[in-house]
Amino acid sequence: MLNSRIIIAIDGPAASGKSTVARRLARRLRLAYVNSGAMYRAVTWWMLRQGANPEDPDSVASLLPGMRMECGLENGASTIRIGGEDPTETLCTEEVNQNVSAIARIPAVRSLLVALQRDYALEHDLVMEGRDIGSVVFPDTPYKFYIDASADIRARRRAAQGQRDSITERDRADTSRKTSPLAIAEDAHVVDSSNLTIDGVVGEIVGRLKLKGLVTPDE
Repeated sequence: MLNSRIIIAIDGPAASGKSTVARRLARRLRLAYVNSGAMYRAVTWWMLRQGANPEDPDSVASLLPGMRMECGLENGASTIRIGGEDPTETLCTEEVNQNVSAIARIPAVRSLLVALQRDYALEHDLVMEGRDIGSVVFPDTPYKFYIDASADIRARRRAAQGQRDSITERDRADTSRKTSPLAIAEDAHVVDSSNLTIDGVVGEIVGRLKLKGLVTPDE
């Protein structure tokens, strides 16, 4: 772990429930919550505003030096501003949904955001969720979890959120990219959320953390 900070990595595919689980787990353990996926969405939003072609890595990479991205914490959760603007309300638009996978597989983007994600651990204990937190961002943390669910259930969850992007296509894009593909870290504990409540998943994770010797606030 970086500087002996507590870092709990929560990875998983789209609509597995990892964001809700990570947010609730962070509150329960009184740790900072960081949504790495929102960082990739924010970059996608900004690149689209600049007229960049998400399918042209060189075009995107050339614009990165001019992107003033600030990542912080507010009320225990991660915040993002680019050029002084807060893009939160636009991060789940159809346009961002359709282009985030292309932006996220660009090596220059991942290199920049991994560095920003690691910066959080310089001063805070974290619950961080994403697709490569346990495998790439913090490979040395002993607290790694991979939240999964059946493709059918994830598709239904996605539809209930009002999002129409294809789970199958998103999985293909995330697992096949050359840079930091979605993968289960070798020492991660896998939790199938298909038939569990959010509290059930959180409870299972807390139980595993206790087995690993992590003292939780309710003890």
